[in-house]
Amino acid sequence: MTDFQEMRAALKRLEEEGDAELQSAQGEAQVHAARTKFLGRKGLLTQILRGMGQLPAEQRPVIGQFANQVKSALEEMAEQALEKERSRQKNERMLQERVDFSLPGRKPPRGSKHLINQVNEEIVSIFEHLGFEVSEGPEVESDYYNFEALNFPKDHPARDMQDTLYISPNVVLRTHTSPVQVRTMESRKPPLRIIAPGKVYRHDSDPTHSPMFHQVEGFIVDHQVTLADLKGTLTFFVHEFFGPDVQMRFRPSFFPFTEPSAEVDIQCVICKGQGCLVCKRSGWLEILGSGMIDPEVFRFVGYDPEVFTGFAFGLGVERIAMLRAGLNDIRLFFENNIQFLRQF
Repeated sequence: MTDFQEMRAALKRLEEEGDAELQSAQGEAQVHAARTKFLGRKGLLTQILRGMGQLPAEQRPVIGQFANQVKSALEEMAEQALEKERSRQKNERMLQERVDFSLPGRKPPRGSKHLINQVNEEIVSIFEHLGFEVSEGPEVESDYYNFEALNFPKDHPARDMQDTLYISPNVVLRTHTSPVQVRTMESRKPPLRIIAPGKVYRHDSDPTHSPMFHQVEGFIVDHQVTLADLKGTLTFFVHEFFGPDVQMRFRPSFFPFTEPSAEVDIQCVICKGQGCLVCKRSGWLEILGSGMIDPEVFRFVGYDPEVFTGFAFGLGVERIAMLRAGLNDIRLFFENNIQFLRQF
């Protein structure tokens, strides 16, 4: 193939054959194969151009220019064929994955308040109905507010009851919300009627205890507040929360910051007082601790215990929620099991 006209004709046939093969290619693999066949390093175009060395010197640039035109045309044809194939594949995917807009939409699941939040809000609401005001305090507390100002001396054995989590020798994660009582009394003068909900922490973990749980502290300080006022307030709360038919009792107890002190029991909600494993066959369940504020606590905050009296109480929200829902494992509240939470 040394003749100029023959080489030019061969290049023209090559362009036509390449165009036809690329147009008929099915799938990207065939397009790439055709491109390699005509334009690859060992392709047909390269084989034709090997004969250029036998052409006269003046004819070589002309053939070279024409060959470049053929090469550019074939490359453009190959790109068009690839784009056409990709467009076809995209259309097929769209047909397979198309959305039927006439179908009803899928509603996202709606969340709801956690059972602990529900119970906490209900407890606070009952006391707000009695005129209590909500107050809050820090969860990281000084030893002074968490213990000393509540009549827990450094060597008092009652500190051992708290299973305290210490951050430093004089800083703790609060073991109860009672420090709010001291902080409020320091900054305000009676009469006070305060409810203090919040998280508390203790080094304790089993089916009925959690390292973090929720507590509601409440207290009243005024002139001539009596134990009868305490009993009336807590009786109202128990009957509002558990129902008017639930029996309750006050049982003498001890707390460093109240004197006299009492724990409040209600009739077992599981066995209705008949005796079961939950209530240890007693027919009663403890729900909160309470008592008249100790005069020593008043002295810490600058109140005259000869002028003012008051009472305080504290209850665990998880314990109340467990009794309400009939549960025996506090860990269920914190495992985030959706099937469990949906029940409430």
